[in-house]
Amino acid sequence: MSCTLSISIVNTNNKPLLRECLKSLYGQEQGISFETILVDNASTDGSSEMVRAEFPQVQVMQNTARKGFAANHNQGIRAGRGKFILVLNEDTIVKPGALAAICDYLEKHPQTGAVGCRLENPDGTLQPSCYKFPSPWRALAENFLLVAAFPNARMFGDYRSWPHDAVRDVEFVSGAAITVRREVIETTGYLDEGFFIYAEETDWCYRMRKDGWKVTFVPSATIVHYGGQSSINIKDRQFCEFNRSALRYIRKHYGWWGALIQRLSMIVGALLRLPLWSAIYVVNRKESAREKVKLWARLLKLWLGLGPHEGIREAAQKNSGAPSPIT
Repeated sequence: MSCTLSISIVNTNNKPLLRECLKSLYGQEQGISFETILVDNASTDGSSEMVRAEFPQVQVMQNTARKGFAANHNQGIRAGRGKFILVLNEDTIVKPGALAAICDYLEKHPQTGAVGCRLENPDGTLQPSCYKFPSPWRALAENFLLVAAFPNARMFGDYRSWPHDAVRDVEFVSGAAITVRREVIETTGYLDEGFFIYAEETDWCYRMRKDGWKVTFVPSATIVHYGGQSSINIKDRQFCEFNRSALRYIRKHYGWWGALIQRLSMIVGALLRLPLWSAIYVVNRKESAREKVKLWARLLKLWLGLGPHEGIREAAQKNSGAPSPIT
């Protein structure tokens, strides 16, 4: 039996957040037919048992070895029967009417291949969810401070100053909650499993747009996204994995020359900012300035090839049992 929407959720040892997410799905009338597929990423905290006991309508797929974000969600997408597929983080709360608004927009706009929704922080403030594609040119503009200097310029600007209050075709949307038309899977393909985590939704949207599909932000659908709930013990691994995925994306779509520009831009950007933030810290002694110094020092070290070298992929291969990073 088919349904309108298949929801793919991946969970790694985040039982409390997962419970609240599922409560938001099944504790209110959604106005559409939907199914939920939980891909449990070798959790050890009883997440699967909780879901089977409290949400028997959810299909649970239990993995015995850790996989990446893309590989896990591809598993859930393949199991789904819906006309549309929602890739959803487990650290989310779906607001009333969100699912119906997403599906209604896709039904009425056949050229839209993917929809992003309004993401909010737990306190109700806006969480940006629309972005420009990374590129060698954008790396240069950001690291040479052109984006900061001209945030609203067509050539340099992005969506950061936009209040996210109107329907708009954008370049890519956050993978925390992205709904994709099934025909997109048939034409563009699945998430690229070469990305263990981070940049997989960027790559997906890039490929969709190359195939002629639109990616659209729909503000009438609202989802609360907690974000940043990962253990402090894997912060260095997150840092490494994020930058590794960023480089892989550039190399995939722009080749070796693009990757070289990306690396050089990051190095120059760090060299420009380190003295600036160091001077600011000397003057005001604020912790925020000190953190900026530490960040740019880490980035300089990483893009010079000096490490850190182990990311979340390596931790998963060791099956460490650490909580999954929340994107």
